[in-house]
Amino acid sequence: MFDFMLSEVQLKLRDEVRAFVKSVPRQLVLDMDAERVTFPRGFLEDLGARNLLGLRFPREYGGRGLDWASEVVALEEMGVLSMSLSCLYSMPSIVGEAIDKFGTSAQKEKFLKPTLAGKMASAEGLTEPRGGSDFFGATTVARKEGDHYVLRGQKRFIVGAEGADYFMVYAKTDPNAPPHKSLSAFLVERGPGVKVEYIYGLMGTRGGGAGRLVLDNCRVPAENLLGAENEAARIFYQMMIPERMTSAAGAIGMARAALEVATRYTTRRKAFGQTINKFQAVSFKIAESITMLDAARGLTYAAARAVDSGADPALCRRMVSEAKKFATETAWAVINNAMQVMGGIGYTRVYPIERLLRDARLAMIWTGTSEVMNLIIQHEYYRELTGSAGDRRDVEEDAHDADRVEEKVYE
Repeated sequence: MFDFMLSEVQLKLRDEVRAFVKSVPRQLVLDMDAERVTFPRGFLEDLGARNLLGLRFPREYGGRGLDWASEVVALEEMGVLSMSLSCLYSMPSIVGEAIDKFGTSAQKEKFLKPTLAGKMASAEGLTEPRGGSDFFGATTVARKEGDHYVLRGQKRFIVGAEGADYFMVYAKTDPNAPPHKSLSAFLVERGPGVKVEYIYGLMGTRGGGAGRLVLDNCRVPAENLLGAENEAARIFYQMMIPERMTSAAGAIGMARAALEVATRYTTRRKAFGQTINKFQAVSFKIAESITMLDAARGLTYAAARAVDSGADPALCRRMVSEAKKFATETAWAVINNAMQVMGGIGYTRVYPIERLLRDARLAMIWTGTSEVMNLIIQHEYYRELTGSAGDRRDVEEDAHDADRVEEKVYE
């Protein structure tokens, strides 16, 4: 974020996170991409020891009591490392959102506090083998038996599944209710009946232990029900904020890293007797990338401010969706531009651009595809425009022949 937009506290936080990012061993990033490391628990432990996890949450549970605008600053810096590491960094913020907003005091003590201390690893069970975007069509079921729920079903593409100590899982508790009123959320601890059966081989974003979770009649204590029974829709809609804000901010950091590598390269690489940044075909791609990245950063920061200020939930949904869509698509475009100006060498493993490009492709799919973001954006905008028509100038009348109503045919 631009320095002039940040408070003194945010500037100090940015520098603190930058120092941590600089200290992360290069070998960890390489080993995760080569899948020699499939879950870097030590990374989370180090973050917890430095009090850098779940910055937004209350101090009594290990957070810093900061706001979304501050967390965006930290997330961008963390995105410089790799998408896998920035995603693992985000997971306590994502799962923690549900526990902080909907959990009991006992759940916060048992789960949130050790998670923010880096002593427990969390993961979210959202997607199912039969569907991704069709969340409310979930087939995982939970049946109440005395003081327990018995869960049966599968979830997949769970980041951190291999190393997670517990999972936030959505399951159907009322098969006869409308989809939006049929689901409940649970905090499922690793144990009997909870198996991670497959670790995915991914094109990019490797080393985060993404796997398939199988719930084979696992027994979950009733006190691990998150929120009210059959009201998980409220949790799901709230979770759109951390899922999409973390994706947006992390993607900006990743794209910024690629742009910096490529820009430095253009000031060193020579062709036809001069450095290639002297050629407009190259320097204009850098200019386009800078502009897109600044625009994505500004939109993401504005979305964070909207949430922090308690703006209308519909506006927040739209802005968070815009930020996620625009920032992730911008990251893809900027990293492609970086590879283009570097030419063939950018396609090799001599530079990190090829890894960043592989990582970036996933960002436009997870936590809601760009198409789903478009669905939300247009829906909220149409509703906003319809509801506010009376308090704005009717520009449609500012035409020379606006009174020719016979020409305004709509059907």
